Amino acid sequence: MDLSFLKVLLPMLISGFKVTLEISVVGILIGFILGGITGFALQCKNKVLKVIANVYIWIIRSTPLIVQALYVYFVIPKLTGVDFKSNAAGIIVISLNSGAFIAEIVRGALEGIDPGQKEAGLSLGLTPFQTLLHVIVPPAFRSMMPALFNQFIITVKDTAILSVIVVNEITKQIQNYAAVTFDTIKAYTAGAVFYMIIISVLIVIQKQIERRIKV
Repeated sequence: MDLSFLKVLLPMLISGFKVTLEISVVGILIGFILGGITGFALQCKNKVLKVIANVYIWIIRSTPLIVQALYVYFVIPKLTGVDFKSNAAGIIVISLNSGAFIAEIVRGALEGIDPGQKEAGLSLGLTPFQTLLHVIVPPAFRSMMPALFNQFIITVKDTAILSVIVVNEITKQIQNYAAVTFDTIKAYTAGAVFYMIIISVLIVIQKQIERRIKV
């Protein structure tokens, strides 16, 4: 295969990767905040907060990501009168989507903590908040790290769907190249390999983090 086409396509893929990385990182950070709050809400005794958290998770988990993207980009601006740029809409979608799944990760991690640890913290004179911050959160965070990184990898791949709302991430750049050159075989093959390299690097990093956590 003649690789001269990469002189044009590769810079486009790198440009798309920058957008993908920006949306993924910002989206997963905001999603972690949303997921953390929602996960704690699922564990609290306040029924109202539990209902709100469960409804949020139900909406996100019961609708496809592509529908969420189209709704945020096309419907919400008409309802609110506030237009979103495509990248901003992409970040909102990824944040909301990842937040719902991270909430379940947080809930599972909190449920996995031995109740005796909380009792021990309170018996030492710590306040409930201090017990949560110093006794419960550290081991829970360590246990959820592999799942969180796995969610980040999923998020990187999910950004490909944002091409439907004209976010110039990797997949959109591949589509742009294919639309101009009509060379779909080379464009999508190179794009698939590019994704495989990115995800492979992330998986290696994930394995290293998991080894350090175990140590």
